[in-house]
Amino acid sequence: MAGGDGRGRSSPEDDADHYAVLGLPSGEEGSKLSLKEIEKAYKNQSRIRHPDKRPNDPNATADFQLLTSSFEVLRDEMSRCCFDAKLRARRERVLRDSLQDAKRRKMATDLDERERSAAAAVDPAEQGRRKEKMKADELKREIAEFKARRAKKASEPNGKEKAAEEKVGPGLDKGRMLKVTWETSAGDYSAAKLRGIFARFGIVEDVVIRSKSSKKKASAIIVMASKDAVVRAIQSMSGDTTNPLLVLPLEPMAPSFSSTSSTNHNESMGPEFNNVVGAGFQNYEAFVMKKLQEAIDKKKNIR
Repeated sequence: MAGGDGRGRSSPEDDADHYAVLGLPSGEEGSKLSLKEIEKAYKNQSRIRHPDKRPNDPNATADFQLLTSSFEVLRDEMSRCCFDAKLRARRERVLRDSLQDAKRRKMATDLDERERSAAAAVDPAEQGRRKEKMKADELKREIAEFKARRAKKASEPNGKEKAAEEKVGPGLDKGRMLKVTWETSAGDYSAAKLRGIFARFGIVEDVVIRSKSSKKKASAIIVMASKDAVVRAIQSMSGDTTNPLLVLPLEPMAPSFSSTSSTNHNESMGPEFNNVVGAGFQNYEAFVMKKLQEAIDKKKNIR
């Protein structure tokens, strides 16, 4: 019975709820049961659980012994009081452990809530600085990619441009050639239309539309009869106002070509045409650098 097997291990009787073994309510309700009620329960259970009634059950004998031991504990007033106290201590320990677990769970929940609140409460100024830094980093990345593409393009031979030159004649002077670019999304230009536009600067010998390498832009090679006509063309705004042409010489021009006669010609065409080269287009790198500077200035103002 109580006391174990002498080797630090408890017997089944030590851990058993003797009220439950007899099929009786346990806890405070069990402690209020009379001895007559306990004896009645034992008699009923012993008839049902006697080993003779369960010949095929290998655990029948051990179960009946436990039933007898539980009855002996509960029929003795002193041992029953000790068992009731033991049950009470067991219930209090379970309650205490459950309260501690609930308290620990609440503490963990409160800690998680404070951490989430601290993470959410970001300083607006700091948030603004982070966004500006992200924009500046993105612009720097775009600039680096653009420069890399431009360097790669400069190192590779331009086969399409050579093909266009061969169409207009390999022996022609490149100083009399113009490279014209426009945005296809705002409208397109035919060879006849380009010839008509540049005829006001001088005789147009040939116009070759280059094959389109981009869906957004198109270009052409214009062959003028004289270099003066080329100078006048690059110093004037050409094309429709909604889709102006970017006009550049096919090869860099010497400073001597900026003659007085071409300047006078531009003045006769009106002040709005002076010092305009490819109006409507911006140098991409200059545009990106401008955006980067604006982002840096804005970041400084926030601080």
